[in-house]
Amino acid sequence: MEKSKAAAGEFIFELSKSEPKQSALYNEHLKLTDKSRMADFAGFMMPLWYSSISNEHKAVRCAAGLFDCTHMGVLEFAGKDAADFLNLIATNDVNTLTEGSAQYSYVIDAAGNILDDIIVYRRGKEKFMVVVNAGNEPKIKAYLAALQSGKAILDIDNPKRKLELNPAISDMKETEFGSDGRVDIALQGPASLDILLALTQDEKIKEQIKEVKPFKFTQAVIAGIDCIISRTGYTGAKISFELFVSPAKAAQLWELLLENGKSFGLEPCGLGARDSLRIEAGLPLYGHELSGDFDISPFEAGYGWAVKLQKEFFIGKNAMQQRAKDYDMQVARIKISAAAGVRPVRQNDAVLNENGKCVGWILSCAKAGENQLALAYVEKESTKENQPLGIYYLARSKRQMEDGKKQSVQKNEQLKKDIEAITVSRFEKF
Repeated sequence: MEKSKAAAGEFIFELSKSEPKQSALYNEHLKLTDKSRMADFAGFMMPLWYSSISNEHKAVRCAAGLFDCTHMGVLEFAGKDAADFLNLIATNDVNTLTEGSAQYSYVIDAAGNILDDIIVYRRGKEKFMVVVNAGNEPKIKAYLAALQSGKAILDIDNPKRKLELNPAISDMKETEFGSDGRVDIALQGPASLDILLALTQDEKIKEQIKEVKPFKFTQAVIAGIDCIISRTGYTGAKISFELFVSPAKAAQLWELLLENGKSFGLEPCGLGARDSLRIEAGLPLYGHELSGDFDISPFEAGYGWAVKLQKEFFIGKNAMQQRAKDYDMQVARIKISAAAGVRPVRQNDAVLNENGKCVGWILSCAKAGENQLALAYVEKESTKENQPLGIYYLARSKRQMEDGKKQSVQKNEQLKKDIEAITVSRFEKF
């Protein structure tokens, strides 16, 4: 594809700086942790941890963890054009969604730039709920507005192509949305179902919740609170739920879950565990294993199945077709020792093959039990399971630079490994 054409289809967005907002559960966090453990994340003040990252990580794997996801964007698309509009802007096939089903997808511009990864929930024939990343919410809203006003290009090969669809798009987090407003609280881990069931004595509702399968959802009143109960989440837990409730009811539900979950081992979890869990499971984060400095595509990230190139058209299809053909790098999940005295692996540390050649770079890394698990962007040949690799630590200090350590490493450079690593399966469920 010609660069001039690609540039013509690029959506440019600059986020204006502002003070971080408080999530719907901000005051609940201050009851459980000190302000020093709160940090600006995606424009919201969020807890880094409550007890410790390792304790919260373990709780999700062995019992259950509760996460504040009320900062995430929740949008409604409604009306006769809603399905077709979403199918135009999403890479997956929205038309295959039945009511009560959810679907992972991407929003990309006409030039092929990934604007966000999303989950689409079909609530009715003409009603959808779409969850977007908090950090990308302003950009996605601006993009949708540009599409509806005709300021964003739909097709770089046909720049005069006009949008003839006009669904009603609303922010479900806003007070003005009304009684059906929604924010997200995530309940993740093997004890999650038991904790949810403990909130109601209604046997019909219990059966309704039990019947929900992964990437399906239902709507029910539990403990007097209207909830959309979805079997989704981003921790790798086989049993996981996201609960979408009115912003006005979020604190009440949070407190009820913590109170009723105590006997099941439920722990409130912060951003640290949220990150370590998704890395351990092999799940990408926008800006790291998706898009970001390396412009990683869904195909490279291991999610090519969410880009339906057989669809007649979606915005950015031509660019995605090209990306599907010519990529030679992929995201791999690798394991490194976390024994006492072993330095943590960090973003941009070099990944070496058995011959000491740089074949890629670390994207994210976290400690999980006795190991460090990392997601790395490497040559395809280095993604095979059980393949031995090496890690070269970049310079962390002036002293290390003086001793000859590099601050950056280019692909194909020959280096001496600092620690051994091995490729493991790309994804894992717990």
